[in-house]
Amino acid sequence: MGTGVQRLDAIVLAAGAGVRFGGGKLTAPWNGGLLLDAALEIAFAAPVRTVSVVWGADGRVLEAASRWAARENQTTRLRMVHSADHAEGMGASLRAGFSNLPRDCNAAFVFLGDMPRVPHDIAARLAEALPEDGWAAAPMHGERRGHPVLFSAKLFPALRTRTGDVGAGKLLDALQDDVTLVRTDDDGVLFDVDMRPESQR
Repeated sequence: MGTGVQRLDAIVLAAGAGVRFGGGKLTAPWNGGLLLDAALEIAFAAPVRTVSVVWGADGRVLEAASRWAARENQTTRLRMVHSADHAEGMGASLRAGFSNLPRDCNAAFVFLGDMPRVPHDIAARLAEALPEDGWAAAPMHGERRGHPVLFSAKLFPALRTRTGDVGAGKLLDALQDDVTLVRTDDDGVLFDVDMRPESQR
């Protein structure tokens, strides 16, 4: 972080069923590979020790992440975390991810598996911007807060008890000015893949 704290890790949320997409979203083709591949490239480019991929609804995510890590020589940094309650929604994925972080982690990034255009440098910028006593840092494009979000360990207890199909947005909203915002002109911090392209339907 801004003061040189180095024990950072990352979580990639990849446990959803992708119902609106028609299923199999994260293992669908994207830019010459899979959609999940793009998210993994972004997460592993962050200044982190480990990347935990939280999977649940689709076992192909486990296989795809393992293949990517082997191909990119990143198997020692990859941690696969199964969200047994994935049908509950985003809260279960956050619980699983934050409950399985390394014990000495000072802060953790949350990346979304369906956001393939996040700029590779934004994580390092967030880590640099977050004060040692800060709560969280997030990118800001225009008037919208984006992803990934870097959460201080002070927030881990709250994130380990999330319930329902609710992400961390309300938690960040409650923090208000305690969220360090890093402005970016790249709208990749907002872009996600929701629906299957017409060419693939």
